[in-house]
Amino acid sequence: MEFALSEEQAELAATIRSLLEKRADSAAVRAASTSDDGYDPELWQTLCEQIGVAALAVPEDLDGVGATLMESMVVLEELGRSLAPSPLLASIVTAEAVLAGADDEAKARLLPRLARGEIGAFAVLDADGAASGVLDVDRAAVLVVAADEDLYEVDPASAERDWQPSMDQSVRLGSLRADVASATRIGVAGPAVERASLVGAAGAAALAVGCAARGVDMTVGYSKERVQFGRPIGSFQALKHRMAEMLVLVEMARSASWAASYALSSGSPQAAQLVHVAKAYASDALARIAAETVQLHGGIAITWEHDAHLVFKRAHALGQLFGDATSHRALVELP
Repeated sequence: MEFALSEEQAELAATIRSLLEKRADSAAVRAASTSDDGYDPELWQTLCEQIGVAALAVPEDLDGVGATLMESMVVLEELGRSLAPSPLLASIVTAEAVLAGADDEAKARLLPRLARGEIGAFAVLDADGAASGVLDVDRAAVLVVAADEDLYEVDPASAERDWQPSMDQSVRLGSLRADVASATRIGVAGPAVERASLVGAAGAAALAVGCAARGVDMTVGYSKERVQFGRPIGSFQALKHRMAEMLVLVEMARSASWAASYALSSGSPQAAQLVHVAKAYASDALARIAAETVQLHGGIAITWEHDAHLVFKRAHALGQLFGDATSHRALVELP
């Protein structure tokens, strides 16, 4: 059995990587993360219009590409590698929630907007009509919430939305307060919440895998350039072993992420279990790799000018997004 990306998926990954290498270098990532928008609108427009990243998993009859969720996860892994801030995960989660729980009229109205690149946000409201730590909620044009047993479309202009500063400015979180009495009921909450939580966790795992790969690439590249005792430090056996262990962690995390993504795409009954495994393993792997990236770069890695701290911050953010490793491990059912 061959477990790998298809030719089309590999081509998609290569296309995304090529674009991000040109448009999302270190300076661009830093500028986008600290801008008022929190991301690069021009890059987002290019990704949506030229490649259709927001439309990949949307059915063709709703103005989408008609691919699968797996293709969306391939894109997220490449975005994770570049560290570029992007509203893609929030929009994917919103689209999947609508597909899972909304009625046909709402799907026909909302999904084409998300496919065109309008930013979406999905939240589960508490008894007071509030939610916190919601991904990209402060800049969403399509706002969908679950309250009690129902699913609602909320007019963004009628909701109270605030950005919540966090350690990693490239992962944008916010708080929300909405009155569903004035919102439009569009479906049932149960399937939407379940699908959104699984897709969100799988997406965070894909981002983590990409970020971990970035950490390994940076570290290996530096070890070839940094000379100590007249030799590149990458020639020292102890450091070779540490970098080999980092690579193993990346490949294991990637395998878990792909397995979860394929399962979600195909509707496998094992999807939930595979997502919990992927999120737990990828979160822990990235935390370990981020620490090793800082350690193996030495003192330069703790300076603002070096990108190692971006990997470290992203590791912290993704480790908490859509549930931490401990909570996902607790949900794994052992035979």
